[in-house]
Amino acid sequence: MIEQTDISYEKTVLIGLVTQYQDEEKAQEYLDELEFLAFTAGGEVLKRFTQKLDVPNPKTFIGTGKLEEVKNYVEEHGVGVVIFDDELSPSQQKNIQRELDCKVLDRTNLILDIFAQRAQTSYARTQVELAQYQYLLPRLAGMWTHLERQRGGIGMRGPGETEIETDRRIVRDRIALLKDKLKKIDRQMDVQRGNRGSLVRVALVGYTNVGKSTLMNVISKSDVFAENKLFATLDTTVRKVVIGNLPFLLTDTVGFIRKLPTQLVESFKSTLDEVREADLLLHVVDISHPSFEHHIDSVNKILEEIGSADKPIIMVFNKIDAYEAEEIEEDDLMTEKTKAHYTLEEWRQTWMAKLNGDAIFISALNKENFNEFRKLVYDKVKEIHTTRFPYNSFLYDEYTEED
Repeated sequence: MIEQTDISYEKTVLIGLVTQYQDEEKAQEYLDELEFLAFTAGGEVLKRFTQKLDVPNPKTFIGTGKLEEVKNYVEEHGVGVVIFDDELSPSQQKNIQRELDCKVLDRTNLILDIFAQRAQTSYARTQVELAQYQYLLPRLAGMWTHLERQRGGIGMRGPGETEIETDRRIVRDRIALLKDKLKKIDRQMDVQRGNRGSLVRVALVGYTNVGKSTLMNVISKSDVFAENKLFATLDTTVRKVVIGNLPFLLTDTVGFIRKLPTQLVESFKSTLDEVREADLLLHVVDISHPSFEHHIDSVNKILEEIGSADKPIIMVFNKIDAYEAEEIEEDDLMTEKTKAHYTLEEWRQTWMAKLNGDAIFISALNKENFNEFRKLVYDKVKEIHTTRFPYNSFLYDEYTEED
């Protein structure tokens, strides 16, 4: 039994921008996600600040008046961390930190911090460490605040700049070392993937916290770590699964997220290779999330970037037990029906028509519609299996499964 532990959360405020490319609604949606990220990292969000700007202020990201407002709030409430929804330049981070006199993070930094917490294996830790160093390198000068007291002139020429240069060289050497280490591990992973024999490979993909690991546990009867937090899974898990008379390999991969840092996409190349080499993708979607269609677009964009958008895909709409449609009163003649008012049946008809039946609505937690899901996966895997290995016999002659 797990012992109960008291977790102390850091007081946090969030800051986002409303721009010409990001309206108020979208900005709030991103801040909702940022709040969940902050909670996952161990932060308690006290307040959100938003500002309308055409473009971010090149010096302080937000305007000076808004920065003063944030500063007053931080001092008044003893806030320890200020998190910005977009990536800050090294100079912006340095200027804001000097003004607020507390920890200043951006979305990238926060995601890297969560990844560092979640990394379990040596491989995942190496990937995260590489991404962290790549993020850190251009920001080293801003971290040497004690050197700002130095002044030029006779007797004042110190080794400060040399010290920064030494650190930069150490970081660059470390990056080169980690890249070599990852190349070596990648080669090992390639050999492992090559040794998996003539089995069809199926990969679970999707946005973070949509229930991929829960689904993996239910299908493969394994015990992959699953939790209602972002990025609960970092390490790729591969399990051999048998449905009926057909064995195949199922892979659980890291979840995607909007504004995913480029350093992480590069570092997690090998994890994404599992997706690239898969024969079938199960795109898991949390249908109970109000922005699930945006999540689908984000995942499809990343699949396109890694060259996997043309693979056979089954859309798995999970968490139907948590889905609630907005209702319109019978006597309400003013409210226009939108997608927020769709019932599950209406969503089912919409996506079934769009995907020619390659969609299923389930609850992995309650195993709802689970036999239909297994049958759909079985049919798809069998189609690939018989095409690729026409002389490869199955475990048994025919697939029959009783409820």
